[in-house]
Amino acid sequence: MTPDQSLLDLSDTLFSVSVALYSVALVAFCAELAFGRSRAARRELVAAGNGPAVDVSADAPADGAPRRAERLGVLGLGLTVLAALAHAGVLLFRGLAVDRLPWANMYEFATAVVLVAVVVYLVLAVRSPAVRHIGVFVLAPVVLGMVGIGLFLYVEGGPLIAALRSSWLAIHVSAAIIGFGIFLVSGIASVLYLIRQKDEQKPAEERGSGFVSRLPDSSVLDRLAHRTAVFGFPIWTFAVIAGAIWAESAWGRFWGWDPKETWSFIAWVVYAGYLHARTTAGWRGRPAAWVNVVGLAVMIFNLTFVNLVSSGLHSYADVG
Repeated sequence: MTPDQSLLDLSDTLFSVSVALYSVALVAFCAELAFGRSRAARRELVAAGNGPAVDVSADAPADGAPRRAERLGVLGLGLTVLAALAHAGVLLFRGLAVDRLPWANMYEFATAVVLVAVVVYLVLAVRSPAVRHIGVFVLAPVVLGMVGIGLFLYVEGGPLIAALRSSWLAIHVSAAIIGFGIFLVSGIASVLYLIRQKDEQKPAEERGSGFVSRLPDSSVLDRLAHRTAVFGFPIWTFAVIAGAIWAESAWGRFWGWDPKETWSFIAWVVYAGYLHARTTAGWRGRPAAWVNVVGLAVMIFNLTFVNLVSSGLHSYADVG
């Protein structure tokens, strides 16, 4: 069928709208960090005689600043919701325009992965308000990723090529998108955990008073990274298995050590190692977090280098 150009144009417009909204939300989250109290300052409230509790920290914000920061954080969260809706519209209208699932090339695949990461963050931020304070560190790579996707991966919408006309596209690729998006949030949480935990180990007088002090406690970040990885791991496992079944149907073999297959399996091994490390004495904490960061690096390498530089059976689709 001939793609509906008006719907494709609407999808492209919504892509620009979502990038703009994410950017404004990022600014709001940055302002929240700038004007908000550090976690230590919020705890340094003492009773002054019989009067009301007052903040005695040296870096206490000016009157009204904490409330203003709170409003900015809520604004950032609201804008992120609006951006996610526009982001979902990018895929929805592109799919309607070409009458197929909208993740048959790298542009669509990467766009969907970023959307999953944003949705995961929003769900976590609603369930646990402390998580909202990592919004700037989630949206910064989201904005950079969306800009990069729009500049370097964009392709015109069109029908599926013959090799992708299979029900496994909905099963295998959908699972890969969801797993990747969840691991993206997990990896960011581990990076922030490493930064926060290093700061918490310093004597109180040597700890940072900037953005690090406004992050959730390291225990919260560690728990967030672990729980999201636990959730994403079986989905990624299913994606790898579904890909092998599709490969047998399409190419007559379950596994051929194609670069995409190989690096997907390497990512699976790294995340299995992370989950095991979390339960192993001597590997909990920073060592396990580093394994999770390596897992995220492998996933990004698999999406970018393996798709764009290496050659293999998956190269025709730029997805995997």
